[in-house]
Amino acid sequence: MALPNIAYCSDKYQYTMGKSFFDCGRKDKMSVFNLFYRKAPENNNWAVVSGTEEVLEMVENLGKMDSGFFEKFLPGEEYADFRGYLSSMKFTGNIYAMREGEIAFPNQPIITVEAPLIEAQVLETPMLCIMNHQMAVATKASRVCRATDRPVSEFGSRRAHGPWAATYGAKAALIAGCSNTSNILTGVMYDYGSTGTMAHSYVTSYGCTVEGEYKAFSDYIKTHRGEGLILLIDTYDTLRCGIQNAMRAFRDNGIDDGYAGGYGVRLDSGDLAYLSIEVRKLLDNNGFKACKIFATNSLDEYLITDLERQGACIDSYGVGDAIATSKANPCFGNVYKLVQIDGEAVLKRSEDKVKLINPGFQVTWRIMKKDPEKGEIFKVDVTCLRGDSLDRKIAAGEGFTVCDEYDRYKYKSFVAGEYQAHILQEKVMENGVRIAPVHNLHEKKAYYKDTLAHFSPSERRLINPHYYKVDISDDLYNLKMEIIDKLVAQINAL
Repeated sequence: MALPNIAYCSDKYQYTMGKSFFDCGRKDKMSVFNLFYRKAPENNNWAVVSGTEEVLEMVENLGKMDSGFFEKFLPGEEYADFRGYLSSMKFTGNIYAMREGEIAFPNQPIITVEAPLIEAQVLETPMLCIMNHQMAVATKASRVCRATDRPVSEFGSRRAHGPWAATYGAKAALIAGCSNTSNILTGVMYDYGSTGTMAHSYVTSYGCTVEGEYKAFSDYIKTHRGEGLILLIDTYDTLRCGIQNAMRAFRDNGIDDGYAGGYGVRLDSGDLAYLSIEVRKLLDNNGFKACKIFATNSLDEYLITDLERQGACIDSYGVGDAIATSKANPCFGNVYKLVQIDGEAVLKRSEDKVKLINPGFQVTWRIMKKDPEKGEIFKVDVTCLRGDSLDRKIAAGEGFTVCDEYDRYKYKSFVAGEYQAHILQEKVMENGVRIAPVHNLHEKKAYYKDTLAHFSPSERRLINPHYYKVDISDDLYNLKMEIIDKLVAQINAL
């Protein structure tokens, strides 16, 4: 069976709505939809963007299924014309999106779709499916990697929610700071490489004996000479035989601190702080001072932070399900909302205040100033209506003031010539044709790293981070209040 076209990994209601748009002559009304999230997971200050590359691939696959495909879920003569339309319906609109590796804050448009209503509507489910998964993994990977200055490897494929999630989740984790992945498909697809050594089954395949453990280590070294050599030492007893057999195998095979490929041992159970300290002593006392200690075993950012607080002698961490499934918060909260139709701004008000959205066709500016102590630091993000008064001022480099949306007495002013600004949403598709530059995985990773470095250290911390200033323009605020006041007046008149 051919691989499925994920443009149609959708909910049926996208197409039941589409049928009404089609029959009522509304399908070509020009719409603007925003994909954004309302609250970052785990009291995080922000989220890491990943998935926009796969979104563009998904959009390009619209209109590549024949009418027979649509008949399987839209049967009957009354759907015949609609099925024929869908079979050739390509995306013809524009898409604006943040770069992969960007740091995004709540309510900012991560992706904006400007297109005929039916084309934009049917993108909702597959787009959210892609972005919610990858941003959950990327944001968690960022948290784990910020818990330490040491390398973190991603190896959660066996815990991921299927092969697709494992492959693209590993990619998201690499963007957000992981040094490498065990997933070979990700490594091949993105020309990044993959890493791996041995499992406990490799050791026990030599028989459940102390001498069998030594033979396993020795054979591994012989068959991988020239590569990095990491021996798993906790199969039977870490201190009494595992590390002893590892040092014996290294010595017998001529592996010492001069070995160019790099070498080490891995701990996967027990008290990692205590064991790593004791293993380090044994290695150093026996002349293996360059031997690295790699630690695994259900780690996350909290455990890593605690290990380092205890003085653990760990050189590198491997993290599996905490990253691959974003275990502590597996469901990311991106939503996809209509904000404009035929030039008229619209919003969802809802019974829940948190679900009130920003209306209109928007753009976000990120403002940077030079701090005498910290260097070039991001100071504020402000989302404007495209072409509104603040958008024009920032584009022209003029002085401006932004006021807090919820406390108008809180404000921040910027003087012309004393700040830099750039737009977060780039135009990536125009009239249905991709125009975005292609960035490889190394470039995306570097972009994330550079972006992160321009935020204050207090905003990057894991616990009780200082919240970065995120605002909207006065024109956007006034438009939102105007729509709400009009709605309330009409409701009260009923």
